[in-house]
Amino acid sequence: MTTLELEKTPQQQPVTAKKPFMKKIWNFIKKNPAGVIGIVLVVLSVSAALFAQWIAPFDPSKANLTSRLAPPSWADETGESVFFLGADQVGRDLLSRIIHGAKISLMVGFFGVIISMVIGTVLGLISGYFGKWLDDFIMRIADIQLAFPFMLFAIVIMSVLGTGIWKIIIILGLTYWVGFARLIRGEVISLKEQEYVQAAKAIGGTNFTIIRKHILPNVMSSILVLGTMYIAEFILLEASLTFLGLGVDPTIPSWGGMLADSRNYVTSAWWTATFPGVAIMLTVLGFNLLGDWLRDRFDPNMKL
Repeated sequence: MTTLELEKTPQQQPVTAKKPFMKKIWNFIKKNPAGVIGIVLVVLSVSAALFAQWIAPFDPSKANLTSRLAPPSWADETGESVFFLGADQVGRDLLSRIIHGAKISLMVGFFGVIISMVIGTVLGLISGYFGKWLDDFIMRIADIQLAFPFMLFAIVIMSVLGTGIWKIIIILGLTYWVGFARLIRGEVISLKEQEYVQAAKAIGGTNFTIIRKHILPNVMSSILVLGTMYIAEFILLEASLTFLGLGVDPTIPSWGGMLADSRNYVTSAWWTATFPGVAIMLTVLGFNLLGDWLRDRFDPNMKL
C-alpha cells in the first residue's frame, strides 16, 4: 500500500464504552461516602415529615394508660405488632411521635433558613456592591446583632410574646441573617472587581442587572452551603427552646418536647429519651454531612 493510499485510509477512532448507570452510582458512593450518608439521612428525615400521616403506625396524640412506659417490642402475646420503639409516660407510641416530630423540626429549619437567607442575601449584596456608608451602616447593625447571645435573646422574646412554632421561625430568621450578609458581602467585594463585571458596567448595564445576572449566580453556591448548615443548627435550637418550655406547644409532637417529657424517666424508661435524641442526632448529622459535601463540590479551593 502506497503512502498516498495510507493517507486516504480513514483513521479508526477508539471506541469508549459508556459506563453502566449502576457503576456510576457505585463510583459516586466510593468517592463521596460522607456525602452519600448525609443525603440518605436527609432524604429519610424529609420523607418522614412529608408522609408522616401515612407511615406512622399510630395516632401520635392518642394516649393509652394501659401501655404506659411500655418497652420497645416487636409483638405481643397474640403476635400482633405493638410499640416498636416503646411508649411514653401516657402510653403514646414513640415511633409515631418521632415521625410526626420531624415535621416540626424540618419546618423550623427550612422556613427559618428561607427568612434569614432572603434578608441576609439582599443586605449582603447591597453592602458589598455599593459599599461606602451603606456598607458601614449594614455591618454596624450586624455587629450589634452579634453582640446579643441568641439563646438569651430568644428566651426574652418568647417569654414576652409566648410560645409558638412561627414565633421561633421568625426569631431565627431575624437573628441569623447576619451570617449570610457577612459571607455574601465578602464575596461580592471580590466579584465586583472582576473583568466581566467591569465590562457589564462599561456597556451601560444597570446595577440591578449586574447584581442579578453576574454577581448573584456566583454566590448562590455559598448561600446553599451555609443554608444547609443553618438548617441543622435551627433544628437543635428549636429542640433546645422546646425542651426549656419556650418553643412548640406541648400538645404538638416535637423532638424537644419528647426529651423534656422524658426527664423523669431516663433511668426507668431509657427509650423515652434515647430514641428522640437519636432522631435529632441523625438529622443534624445528615444536614452537616450534606453541607460539607456541597462545600467540597462547589468550592474551587477545595479541589486544588
